[in-house]
This record gives sequence, C-alpha cells and structure tokens, in this order.
Amino acid sequence: MKQHFANLVEEEDTQIDMTPMLDVVFILLIFFIVTASFVKEAGIDVNRPEAATAVQKDRANILVAISETGEVWINKRQVDVRAVQANIERLYAENPQGSVVIQADKKATTDVLIKVMDAARAAGVFDVSIATQEEGL
Repeated sequence: MKQHFANLVEEEDTQIDMTPMLDVVFILLIFFIVTASFVKEAGIDVNRPEAATAVQKDRANILVAISETGEVWINKRQVDVRAVQANIERLYAENPQGSVVIQADKKATTDVLIKVMDAARAAGVFDVSIATQEEGL
C-alpha cells in the first residue's frame, strides 16, 4: 500500500500558474504605452539659422515648419498659410499647455514667417518660438 501511494505522488504533475505574471506584464505594458511621449515632427527637414542665444525648449507640442520655398507643414502635411490658424487652434485644443515652435528655413521669407506667427497668436497661442541652431554645430 505504501508503494502505491508513493507512485501516486510521483505521477502528480505540478505546474506553475502563469496567469498572475501575465496580468502584471500586461498592466506594465499598458502603463508604458499610456505614459510614453511621442516625438512630433513638422514633416520636412529645415535648414535652421544659427543663433548665439539658442535655448532648448521643452514641451514644444505644436511644430510648424516653413520650407525655403515658403511651404508650411504641420503634422507631416502641407498646409495653406490661410489654414494655419485653424490647424493650430485644433492642436492647441488637444493640448492647452503646448507652445508653438516655428522651424523656418534660413532662406524662407519673413512674410510667411510673420503670417504663421500672426495665425498662432490669432489662434490664442502666445507662447510662440522660432527654432534655431546653436552656433558652431
């Protein structure tokens, strides 16, 4: 009888329950996805002018790029100058703490730059910066 009982114990297969570990991993995955900050790009590469007083700007959430030919880009799509205000209003409504950073090419005309700055201010965003490059880079 004792030998029969010993055989039953050896045949019993013990398994580790993986469900709690999978729950924890899934919760961590959701946490990292929700808290991740994504880099937004204006849509084109701009040759920015150099400035001796360039300062790193944090929390710049609304990026507007102006190409050397005067094209305006927001969120990787080309936008007409007349539609810049509506686009900035929409993006500012999504994130009221954001600021506008204009990445103007050094060969872009100041006419387009001023129109974009006016559109940002008309949209209610008064924290408008112009992106430059540090001298010597």
